Amino acid sequence: MAHSGGKFAIAISDRSGLQFPYTEMVKEWTGAWVHTSEYEAKAPQLMPHEHSPDPQSLLRPRPARVAPDTTRLLPVNPFYFTASSTTVKVHAPSHGFTTSDTVMFWSATNSGTEGSTTQFQGMGVEGTDKFGVAPSELESASGYTPTPDTTNVTPDGPDLKSNFFTITISSTPTATGYGGGGLVFVGPLTVSA
Repeated sequence: MAHSGGKFAIAISDRSGLQFPYTEMVKEWTGAWVHTSEYEAKAPQLMPHEHSPDPQSLLRPRPARVAPDTTRLLPVNPFYFTASSTTVKVHAPSHGFTTSDTVMFWSATNSGTEGSTTQFQGMGVEGTDKFGVAPSELESASGYTPTPDTTNVTPDGPDLKSNFFTITISSTPTATGYGGGGLVFVGPLTVSA
């Protein structure tokens, strides 16, 4: 069926109820038949853009790695020597060493001298080694097997049981007390980066 062009026709606006020329009427997005002066475009909020999902994975993922063991600085005078005992207690806060580890010490010697003999750093004795243990023995290249020690029998020392381990040295100390100096490091026998 053919329709008339409506150049002389009149239409009633669904919005205002007023009459307007039929040829000036348009249909809104709501379906209302309105005059062009009353036309309201659809709000952009009602036409959201289609979004693709956010990417969830990396291009070249790698699993997390365990940080390699490295050396760590020990507290001042970390060694506790007992006269006539080859067992030396070492103060190393939160060390985490077990008997399956092998540890080594670095920088346990003093670079200066007092009197005629190089002293063991931090021992406080002029010209001699107070405990009868050579620094080179503690810095043995073969390392030591640490044994965690929770007995906390060190007099006048730190009171944290999980912070000690013991090592066995070959020479016998001649005195009892703390020593080692202020720049002693401990770490695994093989240090990796």
